Amino acid sequence: MGTRLLTGKAVEPNLVQFKKGVLELCVLALLSRADSYGYDIASRLSDAIDMGEGTIYPLMRRMQKDGLVSTYFVESSSGPPRKYYTLTENGRHSLEAQRSAWVTFTQAVSAILAPLAQGEPTPNANSATGNQNAASSTPAGTTGHSPLTVQKTFRNTQP
Repeated sequence: MGTRLLTGKAVEPNLVQFKKGVLELCVLALLSRADSYGYDIASRLSDAIDMGEGTIYPLMRRMQKDGLVSTYFVESSSGPPRKYYTLTENGRHSLEAQRSAWVTFTQAVSAILAPLAQGEPTPNANSATGNQNAASSTPAGTTGHSPLTVQKTFRNTQP
């Protein structure tokens, strides 16, 4: 019901969005290792995360327009010259910022998705009755909050 068929495989619609969301980060990471041409980038991404060529070329044009990559041509023995992509300084900065954000985000999501450790209170245990024991199971020096947690201080307005 919540799945659709894509090239013979049932794929969650959210998975497609996840892939699109990390595509630029993946391209930047590949180019940080070595300059490459479009078809090679598309093949590597197809192998790794099942993304097709049709998605890569518009992204590469946008990344070039945004100054994240630049291009140059290399003669090919099997046809016309190949357009190679290389990271610019802006591309390197973008890669590091996106990589840091990705690590923080995935750690927060993994913490939310992780099964509860034995003996840990259930998520609703600290809700309406107060939060007295919530910090007791957190390691010293930590707040017990993930990067996605919003802390709000409530003031008692009654005299």
